[in-house]
Amino acid sequence: MNTTTRLMLIALLSLPLMAACDKAPTETTEDAAVALAPLSAPTTNDDNEWGTYLSAVVTRNMGDVTSSPYLYYLPSSDSEGFEGAHERLREEIENAMQRGIVEGNLVAFGSPESAMMADIIVGAFEKVGPGSMKGVRLLFIGAPADSERVEQAVTPAGVDYVFVEAK
Repeated sequence: MNTTTRLMLIALLSLPLMAACDKAPTETTEDAAVALAPLSAPTTNDDNEWGTYLSAVVTRNMGDVTSSPYLYYLPSSDSEGFEGAHERLREEIENAMQRGIVEGNLVAFGSPESAMMADIIVGAFEKVGPGSMKGVRLLFIGAPADSERVEQAVTPAGVDYVFVEAK
């Protein structure tokens, strides 16, 4: 995935989050019901559909986090340039986790390739110091089969682990 495409995807993923921050606190119960309607993961590997879905899941799981979340997305393995995108994302996540995330932030990971994303997370957290991410909410959006190993890898860092099944 080239830089322009990546920047466009980040912009697309950021729009729903920015819009959610601008909402007036006068939501009606009808608005709240729509916001809590069950989400369905895309049945295709379309990046735009996944971006919309992941943004909605992240928005619902912000909790008391007020800063912009960090969202890491790995495209489908059948997408053009996947190998390069996979390697760049792995390096980016490893570097970011080693630098650390400030308390009160949310870091989210999602992909149509749940097992591959889990591998990236597990690998990145092998180099993260124990207790170095206390107060950080980590959201993994993927398959239940991958959740336990992700949780085992990230828990020593002190994160607040949240799993959302992509179904």
